[in-house]
Amino acid sequence: MGGRPGPFDLLWELYGDDEMAAVFSAEATVAAWVRVESALAEAQAELGIVDAERASAIRDACADPGLVDLTALWEGARNVGYPILNLVRQVDAALPEPLRGSVHFGATTQDIMDSGLALQLDAAMALLERRLRSLGDALEVLVTAHEETVMPGRTHGQQAVPTTLGAKLAVYLDEVARHRVRLVAARDDVRRVSLFGAGGTSAALGPDAARVRTLVADRLGLVDTSVPWHVARDSIVHVAGVVVGAATTTARLAREVTDLSRTEIGEIGETVGHHRGASSTMPQKANPITSESIIGFAVSARTALPGLSRAAEAGHERSAGEWQVEWVLLPALFANASSALLLAVDLVSSLAVYPERMRENLAADGGLIMSEHAMIRLAATLGREEAHDVVYDLALRTRRDGTTLAEVLRAWQDAHAGPGTSAIDVSADAGSVGDAVAVSRASVVRWHDTLMTDPRPWKDLA
Repeated sequence: MGGRPGPFDLLWELYGDDEMAAVFSAEATVAAWVRVESALAEAQAELGIVDAERASAIRDACADPGLVDLTALWEGARNVGYPILNLVRQVDAALPEPLRGSVHFGATTQDIMDSGLALQLDAAMALLERRLRSLGDALEVLVTAHEETVMPGRTHGQQAVPTTLGAKLAVYLDEVARHRVRLVAARDDVRRVSLFGAGGTSAALGPDAARVRTLVADRLGLVDTSVPWHVARDSIVHVAGVVVGAATTTARLAREVTDLSRTEIGEIGETVGHHRGASSTMPQKANPITSESIIGFAVSARTALPGLSRAAEAGHERSAGEWQVEWVLLPALFANASSALLLAVDLVSSLAVYPERMRENLAADGGLIMSEHAMIRLAATLGREEAHDVVYDLALRTRRDGTTLAEVLRAWQDAHAGPGTSAIDVSADAGSVGDAVAVSRASVVRWHDTLMTDPRPWKDLA
């Protein structure tokens, strides 16, 4: 590849997203720079700034995938500190001698690298959108299939009230929908051309600088701009935040699966396979390896955000070290987030669901998960506060005596309302989940709405 070998990354080796790695590979990075140089020459030729024959020769040279010697490029960059000077000289040297001298005319290093970065970020965001769409589609299937699958809802790690698996996963589906909307909205923020010269004034580009910039943007499919962003990296930070938000959702989902697959709970679990998640010493183990890896990638992605925010503090008209922070953190952010999303799609698509265990768990703790329901029913005659105290005492009695809420509530009704009073039904079933089914269906509708109401289909944006 022409680059130096990096440190071994076990998590990446096992589960990294190769497609995203390709977007930020050495070859793709250099190819983006070469595209910018070619577009610059063509734009300047259109305006008569560069001889048309020279621009044609530059375009033809840049179209050669073997044009750049990466080993020589990095060796030269190691001395200069940046790669574009050596890149320009390699491109120029590939031209017939009479046609040399017009490559990179009026541009500066960061013009080329930032415009190339804009191309890469555009491709990276298009790939992330695909990952989010796949995750949303997979969640939709589960939400629909389990909109009526009753299970314990939990707050503070303890059983609270009944819900459905569909309603639980609907929250994640809605998160994914919001992340996708944010990603689409942020796209134009970072796919802007950068062509303002050494200090942001475009002085070396001459009086046609703005027209050159517009033509370059058109050729590259980037957004034109009339204000330089060499040191204004707020858009980078904004997009990083959007990407980190999506990664965080995958971690939350993975933790949910990990928690609910505990031996003591066992309501859902990762797909089962021979030796999948096996322990080297405990034969019974089937560890949630996909969920664990999602968390690893997602947390790693989040660590990039503080660094990118710090790098945005660059001053004057060019950074002094802050830009280099981006070189390390931006590719890592997108690679880790995309890997987390890719694994999350696999997790959701193959999730094992155990409704019978959910029913068993609803009866745990004497069925006290229906305490709120009992309180609300009693409140009609006792008032809310007194009903709360009554059911609180009944809950204490249930646990103390090892009985059930249904039994102690029936006894209380017999003692206080008289025998024959209709017993309050405290069955944890489909009638006890409130709007859970409606929530499930609403999330699916919203998901489809967000896919249909984008101002432009993403497939046309990539």
